[in-house]
Amino acid sequence: MIGLEDLVADNYRKIGNQVLPPGASLGNGLTPEAAKDLGLPPGTAVAASLIDAHAGGLGVIGADVRGHGLVCEGQPVTSRLAVICGTSSCHMGISKDPIFVPGVWGPYFSAMVPGFWLNEGGQSVTGKLIDHLVQGHAAFPELQAKATARCQSVYAYLNSHLDLIKKAQPVGFLTVDLHVWPDFHGNRSPLADLTLKGMVTGLKLSQDLDDLAILYLATVQAIALGTRFIIEAMKAAGHSISTLFLCGGLSKNPLFVQMHADITGMPVVLSQEVESVLVGAAILGACASGDFASVQAAMAKMSKVGKVVFPRLEDKKYYDKKYQVFLKLVEHQKEYSAIMNGD
Repeated sequence: MIGLEDLVADNYRKIGNQVLPPGASLGNGLTPEAAKDLGLPPGTAVAASLIDAHAGGLGVIGADVRGHGLVCEGQPVTSRLAVICGTSSCHMGISKDPIFVPGVWGPYFSAMVPGFWLNEGGQSVTGKLIDHLVQGHAAFPELQAKATARCQSVYAYLNSHLDLIKKAQPVGFLTVDLHVWPDFHGNRSPLADLTLKGMVTGLKLSQDLDDLAILYLATVQAIALGTRFIIEAMKAAGHSISTLFLCGGLSKNPLFVQMHADITGMPVVLSQEVESVLVGAAILGACASGDFASVQAAMAKMSKVGKVVFPRLEDKKYYDKKYQVFLKLVEHQKEYSAIMNGD
């Protein structure tokens, strides 16, 4: 319809017409030229590959969780959501049958785990947004100096500073009147609206280290609330998700992990190996070499649980309220836009 007839010519020869599942062995393995360049034996098995986030999902979603007190132990793998969180975040959920979720990509058959349909939600900026708000704050130079003096990252310092100022209340309650809508770069899922902007409500005149720490906390919470928003959309369409499996750079931040557990009300499983994208790639290689008969068998053996973080269920009411405000923010933004663009 849009003038790309040449792509279908000659049985799709231009874009390739041989489609193999992830982990399938390619050709006769490494060619002599490639083997020489890589310093590996010729004929070393080469697997059909995956994009980075899909490899990350593969690296965590099939882990053997026995003995960790998780409800997903007795549930199918389709009850798990892999969240690959770094500069941006990707949310990978799989299902036996195709599920169409508005604003969430897919379903794609065998795109991540062979034999299962993949739905992929995402947030366009997560780690990048936290950096943006922290580094742009007036108190950032002071934060940097104090963190350097303690040989800590700025985020480790902020986490300990939040513990210092929370007094007797849970740390998450510090944002009772500060709320962030995190779409500074548009919304990927579940609204699929690139015109949306970021919002912060509850700002004061002071700009000290306490204010920076609380804005950082509110931003982390906003990202977790965005994950909850995606999960609610997936559940409404037919997914049944009970456990989060987090990997990527942000999963190294204990505050980010705890907020995801508290705000979604679900336990978070962290991998023993933080670089889960590499584990996913290794799983594919181990299938291509014939060390495992299937991707599922390789996942169960090669993905290891490092730590499980449970939600603080006593804080549920507070985060339910934060979620109500979160949804109101975008509703209001759309109203403002309608006013400004109306006649």
